[in-house]
Amino acid sequence: MQNLVRFSSCRGVAFEIKPHADPFAVKRTGEDHGQGSISNKFWPWLGSSEVLPSSLHRSESKPSSHFCDPDPDEDVDGEFEDGVEYSNEAEDNMQAAVEDLEKQSQRPVQKPKIARKKESRLSIILLDQGLFTVYKRLFAVCLALNITGLVLAATGNFPYARSRAALFSIANILALTLCRSEAFLRVVFWLAVNLLGWSWIPLFVKTAATSLLQSLGGIHSGCGVSSIAWLVYALVLTLKDRENTSPETIALASAILGLLCLSSLAAFPLVRHLHHNVFERTHRFAGWTALVLLWAFIITTISYDPATKSYSKDLKSRLIKQQEFWFTLAITVLILIPWLTIRRVPVKISAPSGHASIIRFDGGVKAGMLGRISPSPLSEWHAFGIISDGKKEHMMLAGAVGDFTRSLVSNPPSHLWVRQVHFAGLPYLVNMYKRALLVATGSGICVFLSFLLQRSSAEVCVLWVAKGIEQNFGAEIKEMVSGYPKEKVIVHDTAVLGRPNVSEMSIDAAKAWGAEVVIVTSNPEGSRDVVRACKDAGIAAFGPIWDS
Repeated sequence: MQNLVRFSSCRGVAFEIKPHADPFAVKRTGEDHGQGSISNKFWPWLGSSEVLPSSLHRSESKPSSHFCDPDPDEDVDGEFEDGVEYSNEAEDNMQAAVEDLEKQSQRPVQKPKIARKKESRLSIILLDQGLFTVYKRLFAVCLALNITGLVLAATGNFPYARSRAALFSIANILALTLCRSEAFLRVVFWLAVNLLGWSWIPLFVKTAATSLLQSLGGIHSGCGVSSIAWLVYALVLTLKDRENTSPETIALASAILGLLCLSSLAAFPLVRHLHHNVFERTHRFAGWTALVLLWAFIITTISYDPATKSYSKDLKSRLIKQQEFWFTLAITVLILIPWLTIRRVPVKISAPSGHASIIRFDGGVKAGMLGRISPSPLSEWHAFGIISDGKKEHMMLAGAVGDFTRSLVSNPPSHLWVRQVHFAGLPYLVNMYKRALLVATGSGICVFLSFLLQRSSAEVCVLWVAKGIEQNFGAEIKEMVSGYPKEKVIVHDTAVLGRPNVSEMSIDAAKAWGAEVVIVTSNPEGSRDVVRACKDAGIAAFGPIWDS
């Protein structure tokens, strides 16, 4: 008789699959319970723990270094060495074990993952990115300036603010709207690239601008909280002087305050993270309702005559003289612009696998731009990076991770709603630099492909780490990253090459390429690790942040 030894292979490389003394290897429960069974805690493909007879001797070996799945159709050879005697019953049991193992060999075999403490995605994006990020500093500065103004107004040292407290609340709403206006920010990003993209501009100026533009959400949040504080102060002053104020004005101010509070609570990170659709719809419809009530508030405030306790009909001449009117008009225009550009357009959707879909649209788009699509424009919008050669068409690569993106694979629609104004984000700022390393994992590659397909002001090197590239993303995507020198495009397929240390790969690639900056698109943990490692190595790096 022979000992049971199982062999498998990965892309032609043979290696043994045996129990071993590694802490992450298969453990014998018989050591604890007096049985010869194999624990299936880390090896679920073994099925029952009674696969091997207890009398069967198993040899020890070092764990395999491969981290990839063998082809499902590969032959698995096994043999038994002499040295152990068995009864007929034992031989039958052993034969059954061999047949069972042959069946199991058709299933993919993976190296067990190292057990580690489960990190909360929310803790990563809120805490692990740092307590003093640019985003949080902008939030603190914005809030501190407004609180200072409030204190000065309340103590009588800022009479203008005391008499125009509602105006300061509206001004904060205008500021937070600007920070989220895709049309306005596209102009700002364009100016940043064209003004700071010159080679003689110091690198620290470019990285500071990138940090600021990436973190405008801090100003948005700070102004949102400040607008509530100013409105509370204005309402308190109004209640103290209610004899000279109409009851309609007080009611409208109270309703607006309630809607602003509701919108802010819905945007609280925990709610937004766990119930994103609730956040999005509450934020949108509460904001729209508050804007309508704001117009009513301004009209009643300006037209009310305290002396006669009535409303004046000479409204037009009064409105154009009030700052509140112009601020509210600007807010309205900024909010309307993207909604005036939405269209329902035909799309062509292909799914190279169940993991992702490719959505095609007409029209070329500049490198680094992002777009929004929706199955129902009033309920939800989804942002994706755009792949385009800048000529006739553009595409989006949507990983199947949510209900909407999974439906694109299982039940692809013929039309989708789009916003025709594409917006600029962090990838667009690559054009500000001379040489950049673009790091992507999984479907995050999409926004970087345009830099390979069309000329840009920056020389880029792309590092892409993904599993089963052709199987999961299709031959077309694979073709887009093929044919380039190894120093310009680095593709690491984890199904073939195993799971790498992306941070170390990024540092090595950045140094070899001479990159001024590293831009990464990955999950929160992956982005955080790459950014931290690059900064520790003295390389400027940026990745997606919470509420960027």
